[in-house]
Amino acid sequence: MITLSGIIGSGKSSLTEILAQELGTKAYYEPVKDNPVLPIFYKGNEIAAKKRAAGDKEATNPYAYLLQTFFLNRRFAMIKAAMQEDNNILDRSIYEDEIFMKMNTEMGNATKVEYDIYKSLLSNMMEELPFASHKKSPDLMITIKVSYDTMLKRIEKRGRDYELVERDPSLVEYYQRLLRHYDIWMEEYDSSPLLIIDGDKYDFVGSVADRIAVLEQIEEKLYELNKISKEQLADLKKQHLELLNEVG
Repeated sequence: MITLSGIIGSGKSSLTEILAQELGTKAYYEPVKDNPVLPIFYKGNEIAAKKRAAGDKEATNPYAYLLQTFFLNRRFAMIKAAMQEDNNILDRSIYEDEIFMKMNTEMGNATKVEYDIYKSLLSNMMEELPFASHKKSPDLMITIKVSYDTMLKRIEKRGRDYELVERDPSLVEYYQRLLRHYDIWMEEYDSSPLLIIDGDKYDFVGSVADRIAVLEQIEEKLYELNKISKEQLADLKKQHLELLNEVG
């Protein structure tokens, strides 16, 4: 089982799809379109920021805890399902979920009480995870690391209004803080092997050569972890070479 991680707009869903096609595996995607809380969460952030700017130091986003609980429930169900069998890929995991609740608490969008309750719930879920599946953790965690500028370009490209800094200037601080939290998370993550992909350097969506370079990094790591055989690795490299020859 492979899990993807990374900041908003880093390309997790795109790389999940690419990997699933490459390795012939099932992909599990984070729910966005059927998420009724996400749009109102961003609106709540905007309202809370305005209230604090006007002097209300206790103003919070009333939807922050609701959103993180929604995501936590979905991610727990998703990873349980993926862990029931081999050869699955998730475009987001429960292992990075706390980043968002912690950050929202620091920014004043959630209260410490809400954060403590959330952490207790997450801890209970993580204790139950090994009993709900035949794996204790992913075989490989892949993080796509991108800069602030790259993140903004990709957010603009996918065009979700509630994610645009032009529409909500308070998102500038939110996104920059999120990047710093991900840097800390990458240093501290120890639940499984971790592979960091340079999302600024490699345009794995728009460039075939970059896509192959990223795939080969991942497949070399899977071989190192004894998750694919030497023969499988050689066959994949052969396919890559043929594809590069086709596209010139």
